[in-house]
Amino acid sequence: MAKGRVAPDTEMPFLDHLEELRHRLFWIAGAILVGVVASFIVLSQKRLDLVGVLAAPMKPYLRDGSLVYTHPGTSFKIILNASVITGLLLATPVIGYQLWGFFAPALHSHEKKVIIPTLFGMVGLFLAGVALCFFIVLPFTLRFFHGFESASLTPMIEATQYFGFAFSMMLAFGIAFELPIAILLLSALGLVKPQTFTKYRRHAVVICVVASAFITPDASPTTLFALAGPLYLLFELGVALSWLVTRKRRKRELEEELAMRREAAARREDIQPREPRRLGASL
Repeated sequence: MAKGRVAPDTEMPFLDHLEELRHRLFWIAGAILVGVVASFIVLSQKRLDLVGVLAAPMKPYLRDGSLVYTHPGTSFKIILNASVITGLLLATPVIGYQLWGFFAPALHSHEKKVIIPTLFGMVGLFLAGVALCFFIVLPFTLRFFHGFESASLTPMIEATQYFGFAFSMMLAFGIAFELPIAILLLSALGLVKPQTFTKYRRHAVVICVVASAFITPDASPTTLFALAGPLYLLFELGVALSWLVTRKRRKRELEEELAMRREAAARREDIQPREPRRLGASL
């Protein structure tokens, strides 16, 4: 039996696994629903003015200081989209707990130590990507576009188009910031060695630029390089984590191998036949 795994006589049948998975997915869906409803109730308060907060980067470039809309449900749609994202973030602890309860019995003890920090790291990196986009990249991109406007044009930015653009950018940055987690998991599972990443470091620069061109919703060079730069830094962070995890795994494997050799040597000493005592030896 592998160390740290569930004993064969305690494993559940396949149908019981499906029943447990259905039960845990029910709790996950319920947590997401509660998170979305709670977020919608809070974000729809007029005192909070979520639309005004999210439209802040665009207001300096509007002559009347407000966005226009062509559909009566525009504000509702904006708040609903923001509530879905916020609700998913609020439900993350429940989602992580349910997934942990389902996969934990099949994990080694050292794999369990990696999962929990990984979950917190995923949430933290996603929020960091969203914050970087909203506070730095999005205003810089809007300033870049505003520099090409003509005095003969009157900016009438439609709210749905602006928020769709802003949400797409923030989601792209949040997902792109998960790169170190992906590298960490691949290294922890032994699927990729850190030497592979260091060998193709130059190729990683090109891949980051190309990936940023596909991820970003607009074709502006400012947004492209604003994502490609942090993306490469996150790649280097992932490589460092890969070396750390690989080194710990090798150390653990050496310790297990030494323990097995000592155990085998102890068994050989126990079964080795002893020489019969001679009568003259006791005189």
